[in-house]
Amino acid sequence: MSTPGLAEDSPTSWGRIGKIIFFTVVSALVIYPVLWVFKMALSPSQGFDSSLNPFPSNPTLANFETVLLGDFFGRALLNSVVVSGATTVLGVFLACTSAYALSRFRFPLRTTAMLSFLVTQMFPGVLMMIPLYLIIDYLGLLDQLLGLVLVYSTTAIPFCVWMLKGYFDTIPRELEEAALMDGATRSMIFWRIMLPLSLPAVAVTALFSFMTAWNEFILAAIFMSKEENYTLPVMLRMMVGQFSSDWGNFAAGAIVVSLPVVVLFFALQKQLVGGLTAGGVKG
Repeated sequence: MSTPGLAEDSPTSWGRIGKIIFFTVVSALVIYPVLWVFKMALSPSQGFDSSLNPFPSNPTLANFETVLLGDFFGRALLNSVVVSGATTVLGVFLACTSAYALSRFRFPLRTTAMLSFLVTQMFPGVLMMIPLYLIIDYLGLLDQLLGLVLVYSTTAIPFCVWMLKGYFDTIPRELEEAALMDGATRSMIFWRIMLPLSLPAVAVTALFSFMTAWNEFILAAIFMSKEENYTLPVMLRMMVGQFSSDWGNFAAGAIVVSLPVVVLFFALQKQLVGGLTAGGVKG
């Protein structure tokens, strides 16, 4: 007859303890770089501190003040907000309409269109850098925010279309048939039935489009040559030069730039979970 003490030392208990230790170590390894960035942001010096201690000795907010009150931060923040907001609106609109058409209508080359969206995701974004540059230059949109909006929207659309198409497939067609019987048009069904029922997937699409524009650096650095048109990632790059680098300001700026995305994740976490789980299967 087993005793409670022996039950506590069972293999299941030891396995549970091992999992706790494993995940604790993994969490520490993941959190440590973040703490190290906060340490540099709160340190008074601009040097690159390579010590293993993740906590600052003399914490100060001087680096955050320097970044927030800098000459180009306000302009770069406005540019990023405009580009990211416009990319989100345009990307979500085009993705929703395309995904709805691919989900509900049958037309020639429908499968080919879906596969073409998938194929574009197989190549790195840098591969399209030269063709995009030539197209934007031909349109006269170099060094303009509108050029970045168009590029970022087309970059985010393939993933967004697949995400929304999978979610639209889970919505019963009987709802649309009942609305058609009541005299609703296709546009009314799309705006008043499909979109409200697809808010979790739309939230995922909007967040992905926003992050694509907010965090992108390479295309923004290539297409923008004037400082007044720089976005936040390009502005951060200017703090790290060949001969001198303001690592404290760079770390503080990186934290400030990351805050909007973190806030959006927390604000939309319920919709994100629903959109990622329900849109992944058809049933």
